[in-house]
Amino acid sequence: MFLFEACNNQSIDKLPREEALKVLDSQIKKDNCNAELYYQRAKILVSLGKEKNLSQYFRDAINDLAKATQLDNTKTEYYTLLGDAHFSLGNVGDSYTALQQALKLDANNFEACLKMGEIAFYSKDYDRAMESLSKVTEQDKNNQTALFMKGFICKETGDTANAVYYFRHLTELYPDYEPAYEELGMLYAQHRNKLGLEYLTTALELEPKNINVLYGLAMLYQDAEDADKANEYYVKILEIDPNYKYAWFNRGWMEMVLYEDYNAAIDFFSKAIECDPEYADAYYNRALAHQSAGNKDKATTDFAQAEQLGYSKQ
Repeated sequence: MFLFEACNNQSIDKLPREEALKVLDSQIKKDNCNAELYYQRAKILVSLGKEKNLSQYFRDAINDLAKATQLDNTKTEYYTLLGDAHFSLGNVGDSYTALQQALKLDANNFEACLKMGEIAFYSKDYDRAMESLSKVTEQDKNNQTALFMKGFICKETGDTANAVYYFRHLTELYPDYEPAYEELGMLYAQHRNKLGLEYLTTALELEPKNINVLYGLAMLYQDAEDADKANEYYVKILEIDPNYKYAWFNRGWMEMVLYEDYNAAIDFFSKAIECDPEYADAYYNRALAHQSAGNKDKATTDFAQAEQLGYSKQ
């Protein structure tokens, strides 16, 4: 009796997920024609799949949702979750099909529109993403997820002005939302605008171990030929991820070009190659450093290796 009431009264949501699954398993055995029970179990399975990164959870959820939609094909939320589960397995076509069915039932369903927008966004289907995300912001003009994705799409499609608008708007609405500061910082840094430093510094304060932000700051200082400051950030990156090849490579480039310390440059390029034995740029630049240091044979070997790996001068 308790199990039945638990599901009906939504107290199932208050149970630990593994325990809730047992409750639902037992209830489905007693009532295997109840679509809502399959849906509730699928919700938990999708949640566990995302947390544990295990595909079997998603497959089990899809099976449950197939049963739920067979029993009741009028529930938008069933198809929305089915689309999510399929996308988690990389089944983009099946995901779209499920979400389109959800939107047939309710063309303006918020969750379905948002999920369609997210899936289209991650699939780089930007026209479809914008269409769905616009439906989301019509209903919730300050939706953080939708605004961020709109800004990112504008950035990717070259509409920098609107990208800046969306990301700035997000910082005004959500002052602690680090990704917006990061994107603004990167956009301004590309144009060597000092606002890039300001936004990236704020992003770093919010997320001190964000390697993308640290790298953006390092590159800003490197472009300004402030090698000491750039190195500070590269060192921080390598403390977090010793195999971050671009930090080793850029340290090598600065030693070679700015300091003319060719032996130090060789060491750093070698570190980059240890991280990625097929890093053609690192072989080519190590060859240049060897050449400048008078190591002709080693330079010849590295030039040949770079060419074999597909390096070509731009």
